[in-house]
Amino acid sequence: MATRTKNKSTIVAFAKELVAGTTKHLGSVTTLTIQGRPQTPAQVEQRLQALIDLRQAVDGAKAATKARLADEKANLPSLRAYLDAYVTFIKATFAGMPDALADFGIQPKARATLTAEAKTVAAAKRKATRAARHVMGPKQKKKISGAVTGVVVTPVSASQPAATTQKDPAGPATSTGATATAAPAPRAG
Repeated sequence: MATRTKNKSTIVAFAKELVAGTTKHLGSVTTLTIQGRPQTPAQVEQRLQALIDLRQAVDGAKAATKARLADEKANLPSLRAYLDAYVTFIKATFAGMPDALADFGIQPKARATLTAEAKTVAAAKRKATRAARHVMGPKQKKKISGAVTGVVVTPVSASQPAATTQKDPAGPATSTGATATAAPAPRAG
């Protein structure tokens, strides 16, 4: 029979069996020698029970921790939103008072000052982006104007009959109802 077990729950179950066996079979014995020391069966049972109690306390703490973690997961988003709203209120209330903000643990954001080189690089990037994306401001958009070419608009008057399309196998189709005439042939000369 193997006395070594693999996991903690089987160790506890085994310790409970050892306590029951000790009570049943060794209860009348006066002393036992365990690890080179004489002990009574009651002392042996007490040590084994300490192992059982320790494991049960750990399991209970794990269950309590799981419950706390579930509680935190459920309540944390609303509490974080409340915290953020309060920080916003504090920042608005004490906007010009960095010492008061520091009392609340809020440090004002320090703006990094750009070097001349960084400013030049940033301006070049902005210009390249505007050129690549054809981005224009409102003043540049007002300057753009153009005429539409290649489109002929024929107004329809009430006295003209409705437009019909005639197909002439030799000539182009017209939409005015008139017959198409061929252009004069060029002169040979």
